[in-house]
Amino acid sequence: MNIGIYGYGNLGRGVEDSIKRNPDMNLVAVFTRRNPDSLKIATENVPVVNASEITDWADKIDVLILCGGSATDLPEMTPELAKYFNVVDSYDNHSNIPVHFANVDKNATEHKKTALISCGWDPGMFSLNRLYASCILPDGADYTFWGKGVSQGHSDAIRRIEGVVDARQYTVPVEEAMDRVRKGENPEFTARDKHKRECFVVVEDGADKEKIEKEIVTMPAYFEPYDTTVHFITIDEMKKNHSELPHGGSVIRTGVTGKDDCHKQVIEYKLNLDSNPEFTGSVLVCFARAICRMAQRGDYGCKTAFDIAPVDLSATDRSELIAHML
Repeated sequence: MNIGIYGYGNLGRGVEDSIKRNPDMNLVAVFTRRNPDSLKIATENVPVVNASEITDWADKIDVLILCGGSATDLPEMTPELAKYFNVVDSYDNHSNIPVHFANVDKNATEHKKTALISCGWDPGMFSLNRLYASCILPDGADYTFWGKGVSQGHSDAIRRIEGVVDARQYTVPVEEAMDRVRKGENPEFTARDKHKRECFVVVEDGADKEKIEKEIVTMPAYFEPYDTTVHFITIDEMKKNHSELPHGGSVIRTGVTGKDDCHKQVIEYKLNLDSNPEFTGSVLVCFARAICRMAQRGDYGCKTAFDIAPVDLSATDRSELIAHML
């Protein structure tokens, strides 16, 4: 399968790494809005192409994996490129997914392309596990916990504060809350009950740390609803201790079965990731395989993780899966 990568940040590099690990995949080109001459990729003999030339490659690529941001890139990029390519994106603005789906579906259907949106680990793998578990235990409740891990969006929000040089924000699940869920208590939580925010911040010389801390902990939506701790550190400490991008989390479904709801049942799916972008890239690549196969069958339009048959994700023959993995 001939794969293209659009965008070469942390996620694009994660996709590239995953393509190398899948022998049925071939990286054809990397597309960038930067000067292509300034970009050094890890795969030899693969061209780096300016994004303005991307439509010239429409007949050379089976699936184009989009590695832009959800805030401003993907809402424009995915619908437009779905006119020319089978595409996969990791759009993660949960509340706007229905609008994004409709925009992409219109163009993909009209141009006979297959597009997958909101694929990664949440939304994506966590979405699948929420769906499976809710079907199995209809009398129950869902709980999603994120972390401990770096939230790139929250970190960026801190970096935009005047006087801040660099920042990392870790989302930390409240262990007591997770324990109550695992015991099948079916508690009701506020945002503050489920997660904490821990911030490591480098500031300019002479910056007002008290003012910056107040601006962080009172930031609406991002930090105000949570117990937030701010640590001021040096740039050397940041490079030494916070240069990686770990993440993870758990999806838990608790429910009851039996006469008079006498038996508690708990389903949990858990991720512990050293590298968020490399894992997300790995998810995108295996789903790109499915999108390629669906397009070859003429199954056009916009898809989500809910629409993908597990057998289409695997490079292994279906008979082998049945014999050895079922």
